[in-house]
This record gives sequence, C-alpha cells and structure tokens, in this order.
Amino acid sequence: MESLPERAGRRCHHMLNPLHSTHYFSPDLGRELAGIGIDDASAAYFAVRAAAMGPVGAGVVAATFFNFDPALVARHVPTVWTVAEPKTVLAARTRAVDATLRRLLGDELIASPEMAEAAKLALRATEACAGAARPLYTAHADLPVPDAPHLAYWHAATLLREHRGDGHLAALLDAELDPVEALVSHTATGRGMTPKWALGSRGWSRADWDAAVGRLRERGLLDADGELTREGAAMREGVEARTDRLDHAPYAHLGAAGVERLTELAGGILKTAMAAGAFPGGAFGKN
Repeated sequence: MESLPERAGRRCHHMLNPLHSTHYFSPDLGRELAGIGIDDASAAYFAVRAAAMGPVGAGVVAATFFNFDPALVARHVPTVWTVAEPKTVLAARTRAVDATLRRLLGDELIASPEMAEAAKLALRATEACAGAARPLYTAHADLPVPDAPHLAYWHAATLLREHRGDGHLAALLDAELDPVEALVSHTATGRGMTPKWALGSRGWSRADWDAAVGRLRERGLLDADGELTREGAAMREGVEARTDRLDHAPYAHLGAAGVERLTELAGGILKTAMAAGAFPGGAFGKN
C-alpha cells in the first residue's frame, strides 16, 4: 500500500464524517421517521443507525454504539422494530438524507461534476475497508450503493465513518476508557460534544459524568479544572493514532493524490453544508 502524509486519512475523515452526520440533526429525518410511526428523537437515532444490522436487540445497539447509556437504549430497542421494520426505516432514512442534502447543498452542487468525482473517490476508498470485527461497517457495506451521486457519496462517507468508528472503539478499549470516560475526555479536547449535549443525547446522568471525571483525575488524565493533563492529552492522541493505524487501508488504497483530492472536495461540500446551518449551535466544544 502507498504511504501517505502523516494524518492524511484523519484529515480526510474529518471532512467526510460531518457530512454523513447532517441527517441526524435534520428536521427531514424527524419528519420521515414520524411518518412511519417513530416520533421520539432517541428512538429515531437508534433505528436509523442500527437498521442495517436488522432487528437487533438493545445489547447489540449499546455495544456497537458504545457511548449511550444502555438503559436509554433499552427504552427504545427492540420495541422500535415493532413500529417499523428495518427495511422501512432504511427507506425513510434515504428519503431524509436526499431531502437534507438537497436543502443544505443546493441543486447546482448536487448535480455538479465535483459531487460525482467525490462519490467516485470515496467509493474507491471503501474497496479496501476491512470487515473483520467491524459490525457497523459490515452491516452498512451489505447495503446497495445508491445510483444518485450525492447519495452514493453519502453512502461511501457512511462506510468510511463506520469503518473508522469500529476501529476507534477498539482503541478506546485499549486505552481502558469506559463509555462515559471516553465522552468526558473527548469533550476535554475541545472537539467533542459539550457536557450538556452529551448528557441530553447519550442518556447519562450528571452523577455518571462527575464520577467519570473523578476516575480520570485519579488516573492523572484530568486536572482539578477538568482540563486534560499532559498525560491525558497524550492518551487522547494515542487513541487517535491507534485509530489512524486501524483505518489506514482505505486511504492508502486511494493513494496520496486521491486522498488529497477527496479531502479538498469533501471540504468544499462540508463548507457549503455548514454555511446552510447543518448543525445546531452549542453542540460541540467544552461548555
């Protein structure tokens, strides 16, 4: 495999992953899921992300999603599959993604040669994704590739996101971080969700959060102000570096020039989506 500039794959991922995530914050998803009987936001998230795995139980969803309180998952799974079966959820998700991308990106970008090129490059990268021990990736890899370039691009971004994500969980476990500790330490980097957003969406209590803070302090990873210590920053960078190694193959397969071009195209697409208000204010950061 071709060698790449340091962190090239990570930089490309950071341009691809948010575009995938836009539909989770989109009113189009809420509308489509409500149309098939799923009107709770947590149930909708669990359903659309887990549907590729089939009508799985709460344990599978909690394990593969990692950072949600299992009690929150169990309130909605597997009951959600009695409301709408997975294939119905997947069809609703596709409609929501189509509407979301058209609204955020506009018809000109949707139909542009750049979108078609981005889809081609991203799909080429997925050819080298490894399925072993990556349940969310392999479940989505079994789904058909959409014909429309913007949906094919989103599909490829989803595969690359879940491929990296499955590997990232292995890196978190190697660093001996439990789900709440992973959230707390990521927030402390300034790049994760705010505590308020994490607690509101992941189901953990303030007591759970504070207990995780205490454990990380005992390990010397957080200081008294909740900031990462030198050891904590090194630990988080080590997690990302291990994730990079586990996620190297698709980007090496694409090659340095292809990764650079995909990063450029993905960055332009993401910039347009962000300018159109793809994400709510106050969701990310330390506060």
